[in-house]
Amino acid sequence: MSTTQSDRLRGLVEPLVAAKDLDLEEIEVSRAGRRGLLRIVVDSDEGVELDVCAELSREISEKLDETDVMGDGEYVLEVSSPGAERPLTEHRHYVRATGRLVKLQLAEGGDLVARILAVDEDGLDMEVPGVKGRKPTARRVAFADIAKARVEIEFNRKDKKEEEA
Repeated sequence: MSTTQSDRLRGLVEPLVAAKDLDLEEIEVSRAGRRGLLRIVVDSDEGVELDVCAELSREISEKLDETDVMGDGEYVLEVSSPGAERPLTEHRHYVRATGRLVKLQLAEGGDLVARILAVDEDGLDMEVPGVKGRKPTARRVAFADIAKARVEIEFNRKDKKEEEA
């Protein structure tokens, strides 16, 4: 996608996304056979409901129909929330992942799998799970020490609401 097209798409889409109190995480244009694919990823601190994605998709579609930003060819519009295992790249991503298990690739080398307990401007307070009956340990990781980060999916972890009940 050219920067001109990217800038025009962002200019059209961002106000619609912001009006729904959502963050525009990504705009991607690619080819899917003969058709183009426009994928728009949105998120918020509370997550994104399917109905909101559908409503936003209709609004974006109407706005795109008024312009030539996607050209004359056919395209598919997809509006969604980020996947469960999406990379954590922004400060807000780490804040939203508080309480979740994450896998960090450290800049010095090696991986760390731990639960985010707190996030501040400089880094993360984490709990490293204990192995073979050992107690979990606390660890501080500065953002500067993180090369990559991704949420790990947990199938057997109780939801916060279940724990409080």
